[in-house]
Amino acid sequence: MNQRDQNPGAPPGAPQPGRQSILVRIFLSPDERRLRAGWRLLAHFGLLLLLLACTLIPVSIWMAASGSSTPSLLVMQLLTFFPITLSIYLARRFLDRRTFASLGLTPNQQALKDLIAGFLFTGAMMGLIYGLETAAGWLKFQSFAWESIPASQIALDVSRMFFLFVLVGWQEELLSRGYWLQNLAEGSNLYWGVLISSGLFALAHQANPHISWVALLGLLLAGIFLAYGYLRTRQLWLPIGLHIGWNFFEGVVFGFPVSGLEGMPSLLQHTVQGPELLTGGRFGPEAGLILLPGLALGAALIAWYTRNRG
Repeated sequence: MNQRDQNPGAPPGAPQPGRQSILVRIFLSPDERRLRAGWRLLAHFGLLLLLLACTLIPVSIWMAASGSSTPSLLVMQLLTFFPITLSIYLARRFLDRRTFASLGLTPNQQALKDLIAGFLFTGAMMGLIYGLETAAGWLKFQSFAWESIPASQIALDVSRMFFLFVLVGWQEELLSRGYWLQNLAEGSNLYWGVLISSGLFALAHQANPHISWVALLGLLLAGIFLAYGYLRTRQLWLPIGLHIGWNFFEGVVFGFPVSGLEGMPSLLQHTVQGPELLTGGRFGPEAGLILLPGLALGAALIAWYTRNRG
């Protein structure tokens, strides 16, 4: 009996029901006619590089021709906002065959509550770290910003840095706890999705100043902490709020380096002289053991806040 006898309605050479070629099984999900998670992640990475190149290369050429200086952090975040957001939208729509909102971006009243709660929780975390370092004698307070800087300048600086960290929080959470974690979890399991996406999140900061293996470990734990916010809500709004608040309170309010980035406008001026393994030194609290009680407080606040979530 030939192939057409088995399935008379099928065209010559068509695969029989229940049978797939090896190539199909390698590239396509067995349950849905879409690429497997690993290939989707790889395709998105290529798309992201393409969009970043299309954005950053012309800007770099223009800057070189005009003799402009290196763009500020805010300008760089504005330049990467479009490629990162668009690449994930396109990958989610055409590779994942899911809606963009299904990443955990449902726009409702709870979203605003989650953003505010996350922002305040990481503010409490950084306040605890500041208090512990002060109590241990590692941190010496010097002055408030308004003692030497006009109020109008402080307001401008705070607003500018807040906008910067909104962009950072959106982009990094959309990528790490959004696209990476969720596709990795689909392709393997939730445990590996959290661990690998948090590891990639840490490695994405390896070019930051004053990076060390302790800093990378701290960033890995920070990634797992932010993933906990996602897992408790299955939405990205809480981790986005946590991320924005982490950077804003760490750098702008309490005056710590933000993942190795120093010299930001801050409301509190101080010096840190404690052991680098404990304080994180010039990288900031993420590179010190002082991060652990902060993470514990943050996790407890998330658990309390989401205690009635379904």
